[in-house]
Amino acid sequence: MKLSVVIVNYNVCYFLEQALLSVRRAVEKLGQPVEVFVVDNNSVDGSVAMVKARFPEVILIENKDNPGFSKANNQALRIATGEYQLLLNPDTVVEEDTFRICCEFMDAHPNTGGLGVKMLDGQGKFLPESKRGLPTPWVAFYKIFGLAKLFPRSRRFGRYHLGFLDKDQTHEIEVLSGAFMLMRKATLDQVGLLDEDYFMYGEDIDLSYRITQGGWQNHYLPTTRIIHYKGESTKRTSVNYVFVFYRAMVIFAQKHFAPGRAGTFSLLINAAIWLRAGAAVAERLLTQAAPVLLDAGLIYGGMYFLKTYWEQNHKYVPTAYPPQFMLLAVPAYIAVWLSAAYLSGAYDKPTKTARIVRGIFVGTVLISAISNFFDAWRFSKALIILGGVWAVMALVGRRLVAHFLRYRDLRLSERRQKNVAIVGSSAESQRVRHLLEQAAVQARIIGYITPQEQEAAPTRAAEPAPASVYPAGYGAAATALLEPEPMVAASPDDLLGEVRQLDEIIRIYALDELIFCGRDLSASQIISLMVSLPQQPPVAFKILPQDSEYIIGSSSKDSPGDYYTLDITLNLFRPEQVRNKRLLDIVTSLLLLLGAPLLLWLQQQKGGFLRNCLRVLTGSRTWVGLRYAAAPQRLARAILSPADVAQAAAPLTAATRRRLELLYAKDYEPGTDLRILLRRFRWLGQE
Repeated sequence: MKLSVVIVNYNVCYFLEQALLSVRRAVEKLGQPVEVFVVDNNSVDGSVAMVKARFPEVILIENKDNPGFSKANNQALRIATGEYQLLLNPDTVVEEDTFRICCEFMDAHPNTGGLGVKMLDGQGKFLPESKRGLPTPWVAFYKIFGLAKLFPRSRRFGRYHLGFLDKDQTHEIEVLSGAFMLMRKATLDQVGLLDEDYFMYGEDIDLSYRITQGGWQNHYLPTTRIIHYKGESTKRTSVNYVFVFYRAMVIFAQKHFAPGRAGTFSLLINAAIWLRAGAAVAERLLTQAAPVLLDAGLIYGGMYFLKTYWEQNHKYVPTAYPPQFMLLAVPAYIAVWLSAAYLSGAYDKPTKTARIVRGIFVGTVLISAISNFFDAWRFSKALIILGGVWAVMALVGRRLVAHFLRYRDLRLSERRQKNVAIVGSSAESQRVRHLLEQAAVQARIIGYITPQEQEAAPTRAAEPAPASVYPAGYGAAATALLEPEPMVAASPDDLLGEVRQLDEIIRIYALDELIFCGRDLSASQIISLMVSLPQQPPVAFKILPQDSEYIIGSSSKDSPGDYYTLDITLNLFRPEQVRNKRLLDIVTSLLLLLGAPLLLWLQQQKGGFLRNCLRVLTGSRTWVGLRYAAAPQRLARAILSPADVAQAAAPLTAATRRRLELLYAKDYEPGTDLRILLRRFRWLGQE
């Protein structure tokens, strides 16, 4: 066996499928015996069923829990027999020549124990973690406190990503990336497998260090490339990422540095962890709160001028209002106005003026009614009404200005459609159109661009992938709910040109997005196009893998990969329903806590009941949701499933439970949650 490929998967079925398709092509090009392992860490998105249906050649290991990245990889490495053994992330795409080029390099360099390649993100940009230095205390210090980012090419400060080394040259390096880590079996037999003390992150640094300590070399090879979408299994901008990533450095320091230095290093790292975690929380809150704070500032400024004008021109006794008006009353008005606007949908996309007017009107009525009960705070009804009018003008005006600066028009309520072109054959172009229509994606399909080698090729019949390929996934269940529409042949007028004209086509048609068809273009061609196309104007890239129903892409290394599938239209994930569901959770939790002295005796698990009430109140749980199907968005874990109330003579299968949850999500309304809560009331304390 020349090569063993190990992929650990956790709920990224759509990426895993694309990765395995690229691996299959690379194996064919290598022309030598290869074994491919997929270790699934208890995914619930249909990954296992997809692998069994589409990739029977893969050796599948199904875990019943999530033991972590290191343990899962070691499960396969212990039984792998290849001369070379590759750890590959599921959110990657390898070029057709990648395995051949890497194996030839290893054959020619017998002292090389580990090998990494040039990695690109979903937009074709170079990922600096393709080559890394050892995180010694000072190197880690420079990274954590931002000096590495400020001076990436410095030999002193830029050692974490070795920014001073040419990314287009082969180099001996210290640390490989776990996304693509090719090693000799002989090396692993000598230095050992991944350290299972690391749950995620740090294990690649640890193993890379042990390879060099064992007398082997690690190399960076830029002559072959892979796409690494990044950020899907763990959100890189989350607080959890900060803790997991930097605590991995602490484990590394305690293991490999002298005890005295490790203690000092751990203290510094732990201090930095809390600083970075705090900064991450502050950044996230500020980003989310920025539109609201900006609206509040505009309203407050307008209220100040309205107050001054009213005092000088219309007040019966021209005296100033007391300081409490601007210090306390106006902030309270603003809080009511913006809360009512938020609940009315003023912050949902696309912006609807009617939502803003409705929310501010309700807020104005509430302020007027409440102020009648407080004589000391009843300053001026006129200012309340004028303030409501100004609040509408401020909120609508700010959105109009932002919309005009971005789109150069004032059609605020219209959601601007993306201009999309498809790179592929006429038949695959029609399949892309079909998927986008089914997913209700807001896009204007301009046309398709044919690969040059496909010019004279006969048109193939395009059929969607059979639903049975994804028996447990969202895409399959949604496909089963919708009758497939007949495919219509593409019109010759839809042909925009050839791939060699792509630069001009992007500019002339002002394209926002390109979708590459994996059936018609090789991974190498797609990667080359992504790298060669100009960055301005910015164009997003997505790929439709061969015979897949997922169109995959990512805007940057820090954003999760996104994908177009039929589940995008599910009602559960619309902004207004997300808001309604959260309000329902808060209200029901408060009512249950108030009635806890009586309701507690009706519960099967009394301790769990109180705990779940608090969890739902804080947002870490939701009363009803998806327990058996993977959600396309990050949601709070559900306590009850709609499948729990199904009446059946026999226990429901996992696939049936997922399908019932899909139907619940498709037609979601808050009343459904209330009915499920009442029917499963005695089990509110379950985990």
